Amino acid sequence: MHIIFSHGKESGPWGSKIRYLAEIAGRYGKVSSIDYQDLAEPDLRVKRLHNHIEHPHHTLLVGSSMAGYVSAVVAQQTPVAGLFLLAPALFLPGYQVQQFRPVSTPQWVVHGWRDDIIPFSHSVRYAELQQCHCYLLDGDHRLNSALDDIGQLFEKCLRQLSL
Repeated sequence: MHIIFSHGKESGPWGSKIRYLAEIAGRYGKVSSIDYQDLAEPDLRVKRLHNHIEHPHHTLLVGSSMAGYVSAVVAQQTPVAGLFLLAPALFLPGYQVQQFRPVSTPQWVVHGWRDDIIPFSHSVRYAELQQCHCYLLDGDHRLNSALDDIGQLFEKCLRQLSL
């Protein structure tokens, strides 16, 4: 499996959250993290991620914040193996895609109750539409205080996908 990490608007390809999860992911397959620091526009990031995918059916997309949006949009276009979204920037003004159709890709959505940047209700709305896993944790937008819980959920996701 190829696990592709995508970072949020104001972070980088190997921030602390990605490094933490990449250590777990390395036990399950090839790991990469795309650098979007030169692209502020989320829909340009969609194109970059789409071009990075070699074998969609063997690819797990992991996206945080703006990259949660980017990963969800790519999954609408390409049948990837799964999605793991962290505080995804969904249903926000100014983002091109506002309607997400249900996809059969296994998905996990994790969001912090105390997120003051993106309301957790957006993740609940998305999960309801997708009929996928949705976990609300005690954390803010960055979710750094919930890394252990996220790591356990991520490992569960990876185990399920590798069966």
